[in-house]
Amino acid sequence: MSKKKAIAAGHICLDITPAFKSKEEKDITEIFVPGQLIAMEQAKVSIGGSVSNTGLGMKLLGADVELMGMVGKDAFGQMILSELERYGADSKTMIVREDIGTSYTVILAPAGIDRIMFHCSGANDEFVLDHIDLDRVKQANLFHFGYPSLMRNMYIDGGKELCRLLKAVHELGVAVSLDMAMFEESTEAGAQDWDAIVRTIMPYIDFFVPSVEELCIMLNRDRYHEWKERAAGRDVTSILDIEKDVKPLADRLLSYGAKVVLIKCGTPGLYFRTADKDTLKAIGGGIGAEIADTWAGKEAFEKSYLVEHVASGTGAGDTTIAAFLAAILEGRDWQDALHLATATGALCVQTYDALGGIIPLSEVQKKIDAGWQKRP
Repeated sequence: MSKKKAIAAGHICLDITPAFKSKEEKDITEIFVPGQLIAMEQAKVSIGGSVSNTGLGMKLLGADVELMGMVGKDAFGQMILSELERYGADSKTMIVREDIGTSYTVILAPAGIDRIMFHCSGANDEFVLDHIDLDRVKQANLFHFGYPSLMRNMYIDGGKELCRLLKAVHELGVAVSLDMAMFEESTEAGAQDWDAIVRTIMPYIDFFVPSVEELCIMLNRDRYHEWKERAAGRDVTSILDIEKDVKPLADRLLSYGAKVVLIKCGTPGLYFRTADKDTLKAIGGGIGAEIADTWAGKEAFEKSYLVEHVASGTGAGDTTIAAFLAAILEGRDWQDALHLATATGALCVQTYDALGGIIPLSEVQKKIDAGWQKRP
């Protein structure tokens, strides 16, 4: 049987992560004080975004992946293309534009505080269906698209372009996976009716893999504000109740026609939910026929693995998804897919960039088999 192939498309950027010299955990108000000089170590510069983190993550895990994204013809763009080639990816499938700048993110990750990101969407805002080579997509089994909530042409006008793109790929008979990204409520992206967008695009998605915060701010913004108030400055995922807070969101997605839902819940782990057998059979790329019998009607919460040191959460969600999708392409059962996903995420948080901790899926499996312990 030939190896299944994936396309990773969508958002790509350059990540610049200054490393804090102090490893002492402090309140954020003690760190960011006007006029204060903060001692830093050398910055980590790496490629980021879904195309890089999930696409290259899948490649490093052992999957056959092709990348599709857009950069500017500038220094940041050249750095991204060079990094893609360093990882063995073909940068010729990327689009280079002279009239717009490359996207970048400055990521601050002080000890004990969730990362803070300053983001310029750049060339990602111009991305549309016409930039997708559908002839190449047709040859793949899985098409993963990431971060439309940070790509202006994808979310304006009620997400019409995103719907057009996903529908076009879906009609090729290829399995479709979609990941989201958090947005600021005060921005143009935040002004969109995301519940309506999600309801419209769901028939064209086979694997929907957002974080719980992204999902809640899209489907139930009042509920999201209640979570923030309840968390009182702490990480929202630390105060969530699976039955009361997470499951209702999955219920709504299934009512919209979702097939396989994987909700990233931060440090605690992953919530997994699937539709019935007949619904799963409709998944494209030859995947539905393989998983329908054993994946149908499942619900689980997969706890994260214990780690000795957390360097940064940058890319952890993306690489978690990379492992989940790579496991599907390998024909793994749903339990193994969840184990491999959480284990890969745990490896990721021990490095400052998204890809530094990634190892082949077979090596991840060995770590699990050796008795790697889960969080209590």
